[in-house]
This record gives sequence, C-alpha cells and structure tokens, in this order.
Amino acid sequence: MKSNEQGMTLIVKTVTRLTIGLILMYGIYITLHGHLGPGGGFAGGVIVALSFIHILLAFGKDVALKKLTGKRIVLLMSISAVVFLLTAIFNFAIRHRIQGHTLNAQSFVIFVDEFMPLYDIAVCFMVGMGLFTIFLSLAMLTERGE
Repeated sequence: MKSNEQGMTLIVKTVTRLTIGLILMYGIYITLHGHLGPGGGFAGGVIVALSFIHILLAFGKDVALKKLTGKRIVLLMSISAVVFLLTAIFNFAIRHRIQGHTLNAQSFVIFVDEFMPLYDIAVCFMVGMGLFTIFLSLAMLTERGE
C-alpha cells in the first residue's frame, strides 16, 4: 500500500466492495418490511448508516465524502423530515375527516398501514444520515486531535 493512500489494506477494501451493496440492500429491506414484522425505519436507518460508515473506515473520509457530501446529507435529512411531518398531518386530517369533527382517542392514532412504508422511509433517511454525520464528525475531530 502506498504511504499517501488513505484507508485500510487491499483485503479490507475488496471485502468492503463486495459487501457494501448487500448491507445497503438489507437496510432497505428492513425499512420497507418493518410494518409487517420486526424492523422499520430506525433499524433500517442504522443499517444504512453502517454501510456508509463501512466505506469511511475502509477507504478513508475523502472517498466517503465523495459518495455522500455534506450538502446531500443535509438535503436528505431535510426532505425526510418534511415527508415525515406531512405524512403525519395528512394522516391526522384524513382520520379527523372520516371520524367527524369530534376528537377522541382514535383521532390521535397517527399512522395507518397505508402510510407506514412512507413514514419508515423518512425515518430511515433521518436516522441513517444523522448517525453517519455523527460518526463522520467524530472521525474528523480525532484526525484534528492527532
């Protein structure tokens, strides 16, 4: 390995190239099927974040930042927060309209099955990008400390 090259050895980089797609697909699967069984947006978001952290550890921060820039992270988190909020408002409005104008305990059931995949996708992006940002910040902080 060249001295100016970032990241780990060739073996780790090769294994990362082979497994990164599988890890990402598994995170998406957990996110999309979370309303049917164990999993959901949070668990899927953690797995998606781990796939990007895997790239960061194997190849270094420069390669990871080429794949997912700071502006993209902020954009994805913002869009997913808006989708999450709009889904909640839309669902509440539909429930309120169907049940009439009386507010009872059933009015505050936030999500029905039709909206759960969209809700889980929004949560996945918020959690995934948030955890990756935290890990990236810690990696950059320790690099400055050395």
